[in-house]
Amino acid sequence: MTTIQVMNRTEFTNSAKRKIRESGQIPAIIYGKATESKPVAIDSIQLIKTLRDEGKNTIINLSVDGSSHAVMLSEMQTDPIKNEIVHADFRIVDMQAEVEVEVPIHLVGEAQGVKDGGVLQQPLHQITISSKPGNIPQTIEVDISNLGVNETVLIKDIPGNGDYMFVQDEETVIASILPPQQEKEIDSGEEQEPGTPENEEGREHNEE
Repeated sequence: MTTIQVMNRTEFTNSAKRKIRESGQIPAIIYGKATESKPVAIDSIQLIKTLRDEGKNTIINLSVDGSSHAVMLSEMQTDPIKNEIVHADFRIVDMQAEVEVEVPIHLVGEAQGVKDGGVLQQPLHQITISSKPGNIPQTIEVDISNLGVNETVLIKDIPGNGDYMFVQDEETVIASILPPQQEKEIDSGEEQEPGTPENEEGREHNEE
């Protein structure tokens, strides 16, 4: 579990938040059941590195005022223009209580159907699971090596794992292989002699 030292925030104006961001930190809130919300500032580089290396569902130990809190990132606001984190909410977690989270799906292998000319489609990129915080995987791997043309892989096809349960409908499609696109064959009727237009016969009748 990664530990990050955070600082208390005592000013909450927009200008104060702007100064925090300019100093390389991110305004944040720590909250939880039976716990008073605590405004803090967290180092942006440390947070981004932790989320990149361990995933958005990782457990982070936030240390402030001599006490520590095991938290998960519950919400993150980003600047749509700069693509930078501008605020983060951290929820204190009970390591023995199950939580529902979305986990990214990672397709593994090259599908046989793709080798045969088919087209891979993946309508589901994240899957909701129920798990204790310490058992949440960074990704759910789905092997599609044997997936052929006109075949699909569903949530129920993923091997079970005692550490977590899938919450979504087990019939939900994760990935499928569409057949190769075929060129439309034009039905030209009877064979025509080279260079003879289709409406040649019609012109001949008109000349009669």
